[in-house]
Amino acid sequence: MPKNLLIVESPAKAKTIEKFLGKDYMVMSSYGHIRDLAKSDDAVNVANNFEPNYVITPDKKKLVKELKSLVKKVDDVWLATDEDREGEAISWHL
Repeated sequence: MPKNLLIVESPAKAKTIEKFLGKDYMVMSSYGHIRDLAKSDDAVNVANNFEPNYVITPDKKKLVKELKSLVKKVDDVWLATDEDREGEAISWHL
């Protein structure tokens, strides 16, 4: 098992980056956002200073479970999302 887990946004980036890193790194993709606002009326809690209610999207539940399992097996986790607001949001949710 590699010592490091690097998580990027897209599978294409994961594949490319993995070619440059050694055997001590495993590169995984989040496939974009993993969480979104709830689709119900409680998506934003107005009574609690407009606190958002983020939920893991159904299509990402399996991926999140896999990432959680991998995190427990490595020494370090690196979040290498894009350096923009979307990348920051993805890292925050991860």
